[in-house]
Amino acid sequence: MSKSEQTYLELIRHVMRSGTRKEDRTGTGTISTFGYQMRFDLSEGFPLLTTKRVPFRLVASELIWFIKGDSNIRFLLQHHNNIWNEWAFKKWVESPSYSGPDMTEFGLRAQRDGAFAAEYEKQMELFKQQILNDDGFAAEFGELGNVYGKQWREWKTSRGETIDQLKDVVDTIKRNPDSRRLIVSAWNPEDVPTNMALPPCHTMFQFYVSEGKLSCQLYQRSGDIFLGIPFNIASYALLTHMVAHECGLQAGDFVHTLGDAHIYLNHLEQIEEQLGREPKALPKLVLNADKKSIFDFEVADLSVEQYDPHPAIKAPVAV
Repeated sequence: MSKSEQTYLELIRHVMRSGTRKEDRTGTGTISTFGYQMRFDLSEGFPLLTTKRVPFRLVASELIWFIKGDSNIRFLLQHHNNIWNEWAFKKWVESPSYSGPDMTEFGLRAQRDGAFAAEYEKQMELFKQQILNDDGFAAEFGELGNVYGKQWREWKTSRGETIDQLKDVVDTIKRNPDSRRLIVSAWNPEDVPTNMALPPCHTMFQFYVSEGKLSCQLYQRSGDIFLGIPFNIASYALLTHMVAHECGLQAGDFVHTLGDAHIYLNHLEQIEEQLGREPKALPKLVLNADKKSIFDFEVADLSVEQYDPHPAIKAPVAV
């Protein structure tokens, strides 16, 4: 049985036991706790959950999107990744350019109204095709603003310059691995209210080198325990492996520190189903050894082997 997976399942149990009911911006409601930390030893295996299937290709394509500094969902859609669609779609259906049926309450209403859900899917498919095939439409409505990739690779300074935080950190690991400044931040207070479709949930991460191993700690201000956090664990574990690969190090620990860790009230049934399942052995991560830099990797260069999870458990996204 995987110690890493038990660490995640204990987070669920802790919030179910000790969390408090809170309202949230989506109107869904949560059970929430504040301040929680998990540690994953990456030598045990790649921490991709087995009590439900977590699609590794989506994790990989999103991370490559971040690393490229991209902030338009076209790249994701080209890789059949739909996890950021709702925020861009919301911008479209609330704009003067949209002429279809009213979609302004699509998040919750689509869950309880079958006819509305069918129309929502129809409009979403139309939206996706326009993003993929219309450059102007993609530029206007596929753009999410200064989200993760932009902040990692093109942080705007008050002097109008840009900082490539990720490249600078990788270079510093090679040059000065004992540095205590191996930090990348996605939280830019100036951009939060104006230039981001969704203010960064995983706000900053820090690397640490010891005895030939690279560890990473993430601070996440807000975490959707059922849908989001499994992706975040896999994504930052993958990033740690990739940076370690470039820097000639072994992957050490991934430390996940959470601010507001919450379970949405419309995920409780799914949570109970997941807790009833027995964890299996973790898979093995495989990186294309021919790629020497994290900036050279493409989605096809990343894979997992021996992944045999329980089936996926579907749940609605709160937008």
